[in-house]
Amino acid sequence: QVQLVESGGGLVQPGGSLRLSCAASGDSFSRNIIGWFRQAPGKEREFAAGVGRTTSSISYSESVKGRFTISRDSAKNTMYLQMNSLKPEDTAVYYCAADTRFTSYLRDFVSRNRNDYNYWGQGTQVTVSS
Repeated sequence: QVQLVESGGGLVQPGGSLRLSCAASGDSFSRNIIGWFRQAPGKEREFAAGVGRTTSSISYSESVKGRFTISRDSAKNTMYLQMNSLKPEDTAVYYCAADTRFTSYLRDFVSRNRNDYNYWGQGTQVTVSS
């Protein structure tokens, strides 16, 4: 069992920055694939960023590449999403998720399919507006 708790969301002006955190308990982040997803009103939940066993596995969606940075502090069992140059279209509820399948860990593969993630946090709201 993995419990995930997100924090750090809020209201920010366009061009601003936020850092989201995802704290895990019950298992080590270092043994799982971890992803950030987001869901805007009326839209499906979509992949934003993810990291596996090694930094070479880091993956970003095209819509956030170059603006968002995913990182992990294994000592704190916490994952972060640094979001810079925020745009109104980044407004969404942001979720962290864990893919605990051992096969994914061995392959060091970050899936962009939300159905491959078996643990989810409760989400944190990010609103980008002037």
